[in-house]
Amino acid sequence: MKSNRFLFASILMMIFIFNACQSNDTFYTKVKSYDNGWPTEQPAEFEVEVSDTVNHYDLFFNIRNNQDYKFSNLFVIADINFPNGKVIVDTLEYEMAYPNGEFMGEGFSSIKSSKLWYKQNVKFTEIGEYKINIKQAMRAFGEVEGLKNLKGITDVGLSIEKHKQKNDR
Repeated sequence: MKSNRFLFASILMMIFIFNACQSNDTFYTKVKSYDNGWPTEQPAEFEVEVSDTVNHYDLFFNIRNNQDYKFSNLFVIADINFPNGKVIVDTLEYEMAYPNGEFMGEGFSSIKSSKLWYKQNVKFTEIGEYKINIKQAMRAFGEVEGLKNLKGITDVGLSIEKHKQKNDR
């Protein structure tokens, strides 16, 4: 009976120590959901309060799509608004499907989640609130005007993680 208690206590202590030693490298994460597609006039907007101007971070867009998404790529326009008013705008393209039409990303059902690089090894230079916005910039083939509503995109998220050097594990 004593050996069972000791074994149980030892296992519990090992779990506690293992979890305590794990670092949480995710600084920020948030998701905006869309019920009927992603409207152009509704960008995903994220407000991030930054107090660390020493460490470097990686920024990712987390996109979830379903079988209603009819494209093999995704064009977006993203901007970072600094606390001092400076704005950086990027137009980005991401591959969303393999050449055979199968969607990339993780998931076993018809819904796929993709973690897409936005910025790598970023050092926030100012303390304060940063605003990061992302809007879809897709067009139908042969059309000049962009799509008003991008069907098949169900969630758009932002995650900010501590940058890991190549030799970090």
